[in-house]
Amino acid sequence: MSNSFGTIFRITTFGESHGVGIGVIIDGCPAGVALEASHIQAALDRRRPGQSDLTTPRKEADTVQVQSGVFEGLTTGTPISLFIPNADARSDDYSHIAHAYRPSHADYTYDAKYGRRDYRGGGRSSARETAARVAAGAVAAQLLAHFGVTVRAYVSAVGEIEVPVGYEELDLRLIDSNLVRCPHPETAAAMEARIRAARDAHDTVGGVITGVALGVPLGLGEPVFDKLPAVLGHALLSINAVKGFEFGSGFAGTRLPGSLHNDAFYTDEAGRVRTRTNHSGGSQGGISNGQDIYFRVAFKPVATLLQPQQTINDQGEAITLAGRGRHDPCVLPRAVPIVEAMTQLVLADLLLRARANRL
Repeated sequence: MSNSFGTIFRITTFGESHGVGIGVIIDGCPAGVALEASHIQAALDRRRPGQSDLTTPRKEADTVQVQSGVFEGLTTGTPISLFIPNADARSDDYSHIAHAYRPSHADYTYDAKYGRRDYRGGGRSSARETAARVAAGAVAAQLLAHFGVTVRAYVSAVGEIEVPVGYEELDLRLIDSNLVRCPHPETAAAMEARIRAARDAHDTVGGVITGVALGVPLGLGEPVFDKLPAVLGHALLSINAVKGFEFGSGFAGTRLPGSLHNDAFYTDEAGRVRTRTNHSGGSQGGISNGQDIYFRVAFKPVATLLQPQQTINDQGEAITLAGRGRHDPCVLPRAVPIVEAMTQLVLADLLLRARANRL
């Protein structure tokens, strides 16, 4: 089972949803990066369960323990170990699926692949694993800040409700001003109502998160297999419930002729090479060009429904199954920091790789 990601700035996550806890080992972080537990905790607080009535009521403080790799507020260059205890696991909530396969969950595929599975909250397949990624992303964010790089993400669509403008027209400082993490207040209110309607109907709803990376230097990404969009797509498609990724103009760009889609170069007053448009999303030939990086990530509706569904058990017998326990009616508000974290991890790794490109 692969549990690691990255080349130089490399992470390995461990733990299960209903085990003792979850954690991450970060290897390859340079020495001298300013890092306090409060930096990591702030990111985890945005992802943790039970933070509003739009999320699962599971109560986890997600208090991070920095176990190694940091001394006197600075990284030491040695492996950084971060651990997050599980405090509110209720394994009995999952006893009814010990031998049942939940529709659109990993239950069946895990059984088929490994011959056994941890049914308590999904074990390693649970989205709780992403807390470890968020913790690691907070470390990557501190490294990126040293180079003036900032990553932000926000909910841009819930079901059929969509933000009517692009990120350039939004005040990204408003992302955390509402429960749904949408920086367009009018749309955010409609999104909140849509999520509550799904919850009250014992149903779920999906949507889209838009990500933006500002201040990314020229030259990140490799020209063949490890293109910046390819590595970013790998990272974001590894997040639970993600079903789609588009970079720059994405699928909408296919409706434009080349004469309108091409990004024309010019030299600005400071002598920097810029482009007049940014349909490329900040990357050309798989290499960052100094423009903003932007992308969209599609999340499916949460698979666990608190209503009866038809499925089978591990003997192949048809059964009726209704979800129990505590679940999100919409994963998007809590997924915003996860999208940011995976983007931060990719950019931190590519930045370190780029520094070895030439003398």
